Amino acid sequence: MPSLSQFSLKDKVVIITGATGVLGASMSLAVAEAGAKVAILGRNAERAEARAAAIRAIGGEALVVLADVLDVAQMNAACDKIMSAWGRIDGLVNAAGGNMPGATVGPSQNLFDVGIEDTRRAVDLNLFGTVIPTTVFGRVMAEQGTGSIVNISSLTAQRPLTRVMGYTMAKTAIEGYTRWMATELGLRYGGGIRMNAIAPGVFLTEQNRDLLIAADGSPTERATKFISHTPFQRFGEPEELTGTLIYLLSNASRFVNGETVVVDGGFNAYSGV
Repeated sequence: MPSLSQFSLKDKVVIITGATGVLGASMSLAVAEAGAKVAILGRNAERAEARAAAIRAIGGEALVVLADVLDVAQMNAACDKIMSAWGRIDGLVNAAGGNMPGATVGPSQNLFDVGIEDTRRAVDLNLFGTVIPTTVFGRVMAEQGTGSIVNISSLTAQRPLTRVMGYTMAKTAIEGYTRWMATELGLRYGGGIRMNAIAPGVFLTEQNRDLLIAADGSPTERATKFISHTPFQRFGEPEELTGTLIYLLSNASRFVNGETVVVDGGFNAYSGV
């Protein structure tokens, strides 16, 4: 039987970008509970300190690193800070991302009036907000010869969801990047460094709240469609992503590489009939 110790992250150093978001809060706490030292990387100081305080409250170690994932200089400085504190990097969770209103196409909007600049920004945030941290922190992993990188994809990379054009483009690219980089890492580092992705189903976050919850607190028509097409008949809870995350960061998945794990309550599997 496999030992539960395979799932332990004890003494590993894990960086979580976008840790100041709703999903990042659950991820950072769960990774700490699994034994890791957690670098909380984000732009909001108040939220970052709150994430770190929650980790310290359970006896874990946390380091707040304020930085923009799209700024190479800031990522290099963040890397220096983490290495100065802990001397190694064992895991990277590229959770920074989200949609932008201008990169969506509303039902009454002309399909060809989409905001090009906003779409570029959505692609930059989600795609290059993953590529840049990987380039910086992955270099340390390469020098060590070990590490696990977990990207965040989306259901919209699995099947098209209306309206979210820029987000769809970016997350589809994330899955291509995950497969490509995983292949290169495997060939060059013999399995010591891996890259995989998680594609969450519908989870209520700050970025999608206006699309899913009406002003009176009731679910929007879009939210109702999501729920009715999910066999579990509900949205996901943030902590329901963390088991998959721990698995992909831990030695339990040491032969898993280049995969995207869908965590969606069955949405992607359901035909609607």
